[in-house]
Amino acid sequence: MKLKIRKVYIDRAVADYSETAEICTRIGGTVEYTGDIQSVFRRINAYKDPISAGKHLLLITRNRGDFIRTCPGTAQYTCCNYQILHIGSYCCMDCAYCILQAYFHPPLLTFFVNHNDMKNALENLFSSPGMYRVGTGEFTDSLIWEDIYPLAPGLIRKFAGRNNAVLELKTKTASVEHLLGLEHMSNTIMSWSLNTEMVIATQERGTASLDDRINAAAVCQADGYPVAFHFDPMIWYEGCEADYDQVVEALFRRVDPSGIVWISLGSFRFMPPLKEIMEKRFPRSSIVHGEFIRGLDGKMRYFKPLRIRLYQSIVDRIRRFAPDVTLYFCMEDDEVWGRVLGHTPADYGGLPKILDKSAIRHCKLA
Repeated sequence: MKLKIRKVYIDRAVADYSETAEICTRIGGTVEYTGDIQSVFRRINAYKDPISAGKHLLLITRNRGDFIRTCPGTAQYTCCNYQILHIGSYCCMDCAYCILQAYFHPPLLTFFVNHNDMKNALENLFSSPGMYRVGTGEFTDSLIWEDIYPLAPGLIRKFAGRNNAVLELKTKTASVEHLLGLEHMSNTIMSWSLNTEMVIATQERGTASLDDRINAAAVCQADGYPVAFHFDPMIWYEGCEADYDQVVEALFRRVDPSGIVWISLGSFRFMPPLKEIMEKRFPRSSIVHGEFIRGLDGKMRYFKPLRIRLYQSIVDRIRRFAPDVTLYFCMEDDEVWGRVLGHTPADYGGLPKILDKSAIRHCKLA
């Protein structure tokens, strides 16, 4: 999945960085140096469709905040205490349900190049007590930046051999060839978001096909990487249960369940402001017009009985192929856990402990 950049804005504060120079040798488009990032934001917000425009505009700058952040879960639903490595923000792919459309103002591809600060943050993490699951796929896709700056190979090498941290690279792309043959020591989990063919075709513009994602996972697994999968967001429509069954069957035709670290499940949910954005940008999409209720976190969610039915269907199918794989829910309550999986996270010491245990079992922590 290649970035198609029409214009590059370079923050003067990073104009002499080696990372900036490397990006400029790899990318086309008009280049503009700026000392006033806010003025860039104002210009992008003036576009008729800034969300679409921002997918072709790149800001190269430095991360002025924390490189490592705890996943912004909510107290009302079970969270996994994931650590986000904030390498950049926004995405060149265009999923109708994507929260990034409403999260960033303006939405603009932004890549951070103060990598010495990032390395220092990681060293501090590695020297801290505890077990850490770290991912780069929360505010962006983990692999869309690789054509302009191949960051992933360095991160994979950096996590190799660590005894208290694993890296998860989560993506909807399928370009993994440059990650094969690296000395990863099984400490990087290659991870894919999966959905039905119908959802991918109608709601996930510019993403890799389901077959390509699964094939990429199989290739990475053959190279010794642990793998993981995220059925999130699961979207309800007539016939969806049979379609999700087909996804599960396609997955296990190519991927060995013994090498899967975890599979997460989550249903479609959205902040109310996203509805208007989706209706404007995806007028043919009807996914925001289902049976929703406002959840405890303020997001619109399917009624709980509908969520439970959807989860039970896919869990039953997964368990036929992979009875021992670690399954967990993203942002669901104990009732959903109990009725679908037959236990709550507290029964096993909490969700972070469940996932830590699975990571330790599959990754070669020194």
